[in-house]
Amino acid sequence: MEEIKQAASALSVNEREELLEFLLDSDDDWDRQMAKDAAAGKLDSLVDKARAAIRDGTLRDWPKPKA
Repeated sequence: MEEIKQAASALSVNEREELLEFLLDSDDDWDRQMAKDAAAGKLDSLVDKARAAIRDGTLRDWPKPKA
């Protein structure tokens, strides 16, 4: 991972933009599986829980990662 970070830091601004666009547009297995699960309704209970938390005022911020 460190090697990738070093290589990315050596890129020009335009090259970084191209890399970011590539990474964001990349359709990987995880994205495909999430889309499939969402279409099949497998995530509906999570959406319902989130909507209930919003309605009840109990929705919390996502925890920040520990350093």
